[in-house]
Amino acid sequence: MYLKRFRRSNLENILRQSLAKQVNTACRKMVYCPYCNATNGVVKKAGLLRIVHEKFRAKKTHGEMEKWKETFKTAVENDKQIAPLLNRAHEDLNPLKVLDLFRRISAEDCELLGSHPKFGRPEEMVWQYISVPPACIRPSVAQDGATNEDDITVKLAEIAFNNSILRMHLNKGAGTQQIVEQWNALSECVAVYINSETPGLPPNSGKPLRGFCQRLKGKQGRFRGNLSGKRVDFSGRTVISPDPNLQIDEVAVPERVAKVLTYPERVTEVNIERLRQAIRNGWDKHPGAAYVYSAGANVKRSLQHSKFNRAEFADKLEIGDIVERHVIDGDIVLFNRQPSLHKLSIMCHRAKVRPWRSFRLNECVCNPYNADFDGDEMNMHVPQTEEARTEALELMSVKKNLVTPRNGEPVISAIQDFITAAWLLSQRDRFFDRRQFTQICCYFNDANLQIDIPPPTIWKPKRLWTGKQIFNCMMKPNKDCEVLVNLESKCATFHKPDPKKWPPGVHIINDLSPNDGWLVIRNSEVMCGVMDKATVGGGKKTSVFSVIIRDYGPDDAALVMNRLAKTAARWLANIGFSLGINDVIPGPILSEKKNEMVERAYADCQQLIEKAKMGKLENKPGCDQEQTLEALISGVLSKVRGDVGDICMRELSRYNAPLIMATCGSKGGAVRSS
Repeated sequence: MYLKRFRRSNLENILRQSLAKQVNTACRKMVYCPYCNATNGVVKKAGLLRIVHEKFRAKKTHGEMEKWKETFKTAVENDKQIAPLLNRAHEDLNPLKVLDLFRRISAEDCELLGSHPKFGRPEEMVWQYISVPPACIRPSVAQDGATNEDDITVKLAEIAFNNSILRMHLNKGAGTQQIVEQWNALSECVAVYINSETPGLPPNSGKPLRGFCQRLKGKQGRFRGNLSGKRVDFSGRTVISPDPNLQIDEVAVPERVAKVLTYPERVTEVNIERLRQAIRNGWDKHPGAAYVYSAGANVKRSLQHSKFNRAEFADKLEIGDIVERHVIDGDIVLFNRQPSLHKLSIMCHRAKVRPWRSFRLNECVCNPYNADFDGDEMNMHVPQTEEARTEALELMSVKKNLVTPRNGEPVISAIQDFITAAWLLSQRDRFFDRRQFTQICCYFNDANLQIDIPPPTIWKPKRLWTGKQIFNCMMKPNKDCEVLVNLESKCATFHKPDPKKWPPGVHIINDLSPNDGWLVIRNSEVMCGVMDKATVGGGKKTSVFSVIIRDYGPDDAALVMNRLAKTAARWLANIGFSLGINDVIPGPILSEKKNEMVERAYADCQQLIEKAKMGKLENKPGCDQEQTLEALISGVLSKVRGDVGDICMRELSRYNAPLIMATCGSKGGAVRSS
């Protein structure tokens, strides 16, 4: 039955694994061999390198064990000390015995084991020969007139020596004790040869040996140190810092780094004058060049060490030559932060050469990199061919990876200060006159964008615009813009209206949320609601950016994100937003309520402790008295912590900085505010 299912041509790997588990479960229940009716007991590891077979451990085999003991009747009569040892007798499965058993396994059983009946026989797992690596894997080191051999070479010599001693004992007919001791010594040598940290081995005096496992695993091993951890050219690494003035797909490259990293650009009619000027600037002035490759003469010249006249050589530059120039604005680079845990840990940015010595990026891109600015360092790589640049731009660009491939939710979006500023701007009591409104609109404008000022919300006694209209201009700055966002979504502070407070028969609508917690956008006009983590942050398919990505593509979403980043950083810097000591000192009323709740919780915990001492505490399912008491006390303390956080959210001033951050979701929560 199982064999036919294993031989299906379209069998998937998950079903194959499930079948293998079923076969394993069925084999465990077999007490007798279906071929020779021999008893199958329990096979387990004993000691360091021994495997034993406890043949008569099952209850069904009690009668067979008694028959087996009868065969030792004469030996027991001659030596009474043998009798108590018979109950603990077991079969020693040495490698020769295991090899013989594996060779008897049929081809059909090999298929049930999940191995190939011809090329994956079980006996191939038993070593009969030791592979000797080449000398380049175990080089000799000459030191102080002598030669020090590698640990692998030393251990191979020990294996050969112990093997020759064992062969000599077998040829001379030595005693069993000598052969067993020499066999164990040879087994230990082979174990150390593979893994010198095998548990149970006698400790080695002096420097620890490095077996094959030690050379492969760990940070300095072959996999992480040489295969995965590559050392490459045309790369740079330094500390990162934030810059909200950059676009989300840009990275600020220090000028010092830009003068070291180069890109081989082929000379054409379009760029010949620019590359000539780069040659005149040389290697130490940006934008310059480091090398020139003359296609006709097949000569590569260094501009750093050459003695020729740069101006003269620049004039002789011809179409088809290659100039290794400095990195300039707009170049395609790859940006990476380790550890690279997923696809978005390395993405494609456009270089923006700037002074100072740190890489800078827009804070919206921190989430996929899991980056912060407490000293993190990141790597930058410069692709060296047009094909590589094109692939990076099409497959790894930031704009092409705004959503995570895991579930399609936006992973690049507004964070922290951007969310705080968006929430403060979109409050329904936030009004601006014309001068203030146009000034804020200029924050996200780069002087190339026409902005159509919408009509004011309030006309008399003074014309005033709301903060929500700022977001209207961000999404649709003028009549030529085709972005029309339509969205209804709940904000982070949304509370569903209580039906008891409404007259009977009245249809309850979310738009009239008393705390302005329901966002409604019609044709890129914000009707109600605030901008917080749920509406402009990441992780929600109902956010503003997610809707723009879905309806208009990543380019328009990136434009709106860039405008929000610029506006949030500049407006927040002007009005000021900081956390002071007064923000974290509770008032007398709040302190009194908090103390009352904490004292009440401590009293409840004391009552639970007294009940437990008297044995009146009813145990929870699957728990003893101590576990039940711990669970109940933990529940009481967790509840009081949440209640105190809720009181802080209600009683603190609406201008309290930690409360603002917790409310809009930019940082912290109710528990942290408490």
